[in-house]
Amino acid sequence: MDTTCPTTDAARRALGFMTLDETMALADRGVTIPAPHSVLISPGALLEEGIVLWPGTVLQCLDGGRLSIGAGTICFPSTRIVAAGGRIAIGPGVEIGDEGGFTIKAEGGAEIVIGAGARLLGGGSLTLSNRIGRGSQILGPIRCQNCRLGDGGTYRDPDPDSRGGVLKGAGVARDLEVPQGRVIQAFGLFAEAPVRPQSYFHPPAKG
Repeated sequence: MDTTCPTTDAARRALGFMTLDETMALADRGVTIPAPHSVLISPGALLEEGIVLWPGTVLQCLDGGRLSIGAGTICFPSTRIVAAGGRIAIGPGVEIGDEGGFTIKAEGGAEIVIGAGARLLGGGSLTLSNRIGRGSQILGPIRCQNCRLGDGGTYRDPDPDSRGGVLKGAGVARDLEVPQGRVIQAFGLFAEAPVRPQSYFHPPAKG
């Protein structure tokens, strides 16, 4: 059965996205898209095997921007990733957009690098240049600009102080560095909040 719509495909092409058939054909390269009608992808996006793109995902390259996403990464509903003249490199096994979507936007030469196993959820965003290390987390509607979160284990690591850096709460995080095993929790300006060990929020169980 022919599922294409000439009007839809013309609109997709006019906006710089793949046609519906081209989007569906990504399944042949190991990309899972349960609802391809609701997903928009620029032809220049580099997608590795095992990626899952849930409804409402937008992957866009503009003005020579570069976007690559590693194997096994999951983009949950309402994830928007835009390389508008900048570079976005997302490692393998990253979780983006659970619990409210997420926006990642690199404009005018900005660079955003997200390490393996990172988790970005809860309606937050990354703009300007950021380095989100291996296993790091952004939890909540946080506007992150020029932040660096240290490499570490994922949220599944039994030792919280060995996990990647974490921002949690809501508000604006600008020009911050959070080392491995540390967390900043805030509801407003993150620069005014203390940097704590993650074990402060996840103390070890008493024997």
